Amino acid sequence: MWGFGLFSPDMAIDLGTANTLVYVKGRGIVLSEPSVVAYHVKDGVKKVLAVGEDAKLMLGRTPGSIEAIRPMREGVIADFDVAEEMIKHFIRKVHKRSWPKPKIIVCVPHGATPVEKRAIRQSVLSAGAKRAGLIAEPIAAAIGAGMPITDPTGNMVVDIGGGTTEVAVLSLGDIVYARSVRVGGDRMDEAIISYLRRQHNLLVGESTAERIKTSIGTARMPDDGRGQTMMIRGRDLLNGVPKETEITQAQIAEALAEPVQQICEAVMSALEATPPDLAADIVDRGVMLTGGGALLGELDLALREQTGLAISVADESLNCVALGTGRALEYEKQLRHVIDYDS
Repeated sequence: MWGFGLFSPDMAIDLGTANTLVYVKGRGIVLSEPSVVAYHVKDGVKKVLAVGEDAKLMLGRTPGSIEAIRPMREGVIADFDVAEEMIKHFIRKVHKRSWPKPKIIVCVPHGATPVEKRAIRQSVLSAGAKRAGLIAEPIAAAIGAGMPITDPTGNMVVDIGGGTTEVAVLSLGDIVYARSVRVGGDRMDEAIISYLRRQHNLLVGESTAERIKTSIGTARMPDDGRGQTMMIRGRDLLNGVPKETEITQAQIAEALAEPVQQICEAVMSALEATPPDLAADIVDRGVMLTGGGALLGELDLALREQTGLAISVADESLNCVALGTGRALEYEKQLRHVIDYDS
């Protein structure tokens, strides 16, 4: 009748601060959109106008009657109602016709509190799931990067997302040590905005800061002390008029120095807390970087200089968490111990 044998409605969701990815069992990643919702408020009631790509275009450009927000902050739900609407929208977009209620697995930061986990689970159930499971982000990232986490050897993964950086040492399919620091792509954008305001008296928006980061962002000072250049536009804080100016890669490296150092310190702390035998394995195997933040220019080299270890960037670093959560769904019997279905 409906062809339920062809595709399962069950799905895995990487509910990220910057982007949400949806993996459907048997089909792989079918959706990747910004975690942004635009809504209109009338008589205290929020009416959703746009979600995902359409809503991201409105960030920083809305009139007073419309708000465009990210309902996720630092990997967890900041606005419960809006997040629920966003999840519903993405589920409907993936399953355009009437399907049975899906089982959904969602990744959560290792440092998420029980209250934050409950909020994510409740949002997913309210959005139409028959059952909601949670998986720790570092485990999902390691699975997605193809690391042999079920072996009796030490594996270190550093997942740099939009809101958090998760550093974890894994062995025998579970976390031996993990640390979650609230530094990620968003903090890097904020650092760029703050630097330009302070050094150039120039005010730029989040979208411009993100474009600067992805175009010329780097974790190390360029050899020539200048590097690539980029023309940017913003508002001159001295006279209030629009202004165009040139910035260099060296300036952005200076702007990003603090968040990069915080990531390096989190990795060093994890290495210090790792049992000696597992630390020896990590020396042999190196460290795997995943997440969108791993794509920051020369971040692997900056970490290599600090730790002395081999640092690798995962092939599909942007999608690692979604792929890992999806594989936990596909191979649920073998990976049941990493999924939390407790209500």
